[in-house]
Amino acid sequence: MKRIELKLDLSMVGPLLDLMRRTADDLAVGPAVQAGVADLDEEWRATWRADLQQGRTEECRSLLAMFDREFFVSGVVAFDEKNAEPVLRACAALRLRLRARELVAISDQVLETGAVDPAQLEPTVEQAFVCYVFLATLQELIIRHLDTAILEG
Repeated sequence: MKRIELKLDLSMVGPLLDLMRRTADDLAVGPAVQAGVADLDEEWRATWRADLQQGRTEECRSLLAMFDREFFVSGVVAFDEKNAEPVLRACAALRLRLRARELVAISDQVLETGAVDPAQLEPTVEQAFVCYVFLATLQELIIRHLDTAILEG
């Protein structure tokens, strides 16, 4: 089984975890982004949204659970074939919510290229930007190193 272990700087990741938890809590009561589902009746739409919300909540819990007591001792998180897909989806949901809320003033092109000087941003926007990049980096690492396992699984 393929496995990725990352050693992270606790002083850098700690503050991001607080934002990730707040964002995950926010996602637990609403969608990452508003999407219309016009061709479904109201009962199907409500069921579909509830299922999505439950899955997203579980995926965010999976991601945040990786940053447990052991992480604060060792600074290491591990990704493998079992947790890769839920973590990818959780990262995507958190990034979408950060994009829609805290990072709304930054264009998609600037966000995706990382062509932002974080020091020029307001502190809350800077933290959201750094968290956005951190989550994108986690996604990239998982896809690059575990993609065959995900695609074949």
